[in-house]
Amino acid sequence: MPRTATPAIPGVEVTTPAPAGCEPILSGDALRFVASLARRFEPTRRDLLARRAARLQELEAGRLPDFLPETRALRERDWTVAPIPPDLQERKVEITGPVDRKMVINALNSGASVFMADFEDSHSPTWENTIRGQQNLVDTVNGTITFTGPEGKRYALNERTATLMVRPRGWHLVEKHVLVDGQPVSASLCDFGLCFFHTAPALGERGRGSYWYLPKLESHLEARLWNEVFNFAQDALGLPRGTIRATVLIETILAAFETDEILHELRDHSAGLNCGRWDYIFSFIKKFRSRPECVLPDRGRVTMDQPFLRAYAELVIKTCHRRGIHALGGMAAQIPIKGDPAANAAALEKVRQDKLREVRQGHDGTWVAHPALVPVAREVFDGHVAGAHQIAVRREDVRASAGDLLAVPHGEITEAGLVANIDIGIRYLAAWLGGQGCVPIHNLMEDAATAEISRAQIWQWLRHGARLSDGRAVSERLVRETLARVTQTLPERVGVDPGGAGRFELAARIFEQMATAAEFPEFLTLVAYDYLD
Repeated sequence: MPRTATPAIPGVEVTTPAPAGCEPILSGDALRFVASLARRFEPTRRDLLARRAARLQELEAGRLPDFLPETRALRERDWTVAPIPPDLQERKVEITGPVDRKMVINALNSGASVFMADFEDSHSPTWENTIRGQQNLVDTVNGTITFTGPEGKRYALNERTATLMVRPRGWHLVEKHVLVDGQPVSASLCDFGLCFFHTAPALGERGRGSYWYLPKLESHLEARLWNEVFNFAQDALGLPRGTIRATVLIETILAAFETDEILHELRDHSAGLNCGRWDYIFSFIKKFRSRPECVLPDRGRVTMDQPFLRAYAELVIKTCHRRGIHALGGMAAQIPIKGDPAANAAALEKVRQDKLREVRQGHDGTWVAHPALVPVAREVFDGHVAGAHQIAVRREDVRASAGDLLAVPHGEITEAGLVANIDIGIRYLAAWLGGQGCVPIHNLMEDAATAEISRAQIWQWLRHGARLSDGRAVSERLVRETLARVTQTLPERVGVDPGGAGRFELAARIFEQMATAAEFPEFLTLVAYDYLD
């Protein structure tokens, strides 16, 4: 890949120019700011990733997670996080999606309380997507974002829009197109640094904060690093500390044991916690992959009604409300089913029941993936929450123990479940390789978390010799035969995209390698990123 360094900054290389029209995103001042973050915080990031590896070795050796004895006094002490900013008081419905220009406009206009613009699981991090996404957010904050579709329809922001939050990529990822002192920069610091540098001052001039979602944290020490990044960034740009507020996704099993500690580390910058249910299930499989008693049944049977997921959600609610901040529920991935009113009504009712469960548990808001679901979710939360939130519902009845969080759900493993994992995994990965990170599959809007669960379950079933409900063992031969059969029947192979068939072959090969590997690959996106431009 040819390297360019425009503008020239000592120690900083940009290996690919910015897409046309996005050159200001990679200005000298912006790159210097990102480089300052990298030089200050990269050693700590690497140390924390090493701690993840060491903790995994402890789990492999049989040491199960538990609440930290050294922070017991902190958990038992009364304290609260900083007061909630006015524009984050009401978060009953949050819509999420990638930083695609049309998506950004539609999501902000959807009637949701918050739009989470995503550089993570619903984003395919091609250089083009990432830098155009940054430009889209700059235009959003400046109020100049518009889009005209190929049919001539023009999109622009309404007078009243959702509050913008941004999710950067996780600590484990890098941005290979930006090198600082010869090393790829942390994707977290790159995404955060570029967006914060270009948007936070303008937001501050309007009396607004810079609001974030933090993904994939595994410990309070990782939250501490984010807090240090926030303080450094605010000081560097001359903004008051507390300008930044961040919601942490509790989407790893280890983070569930440190919810109090995570909120405490971010207490001056906290905007609460969110239940990232799909990644949480993936994390459960990944961390306990060597334990035969932790084999999960078909993904469709691992619902939020399962005791270990219910305990996790209620612990998040109790922790947040005790500390004076929001607890957000999980994603409703359904999308409208056109041409089938009965099926569409059934899908909407499924969403309604899921949101009823959340609001009755005590959640202050929830996530949806499509604008059509905003009215459904809002009706439920408005109907059960009189004010902006229900933080006053303390849930002191909740007694979530380590055993509750680790209770393994049981159920059947079926051929249909195996086929579904392969089908969805390959479809999603093929789209991701083609630059699309948010993918409609079987009337659901899927992101990387679904593909991660899909390949992780197959790996787990293979590792422990699981048997299907018809008695057959889940063997490498069965997986490969099923994968070949499913791949040949995927309808997108003959779609309008001339590169689609080739990407399906590549996606199938990557998926098979990861599902049958001798050692468990930590993240699908780490492996597949090598194939992106």
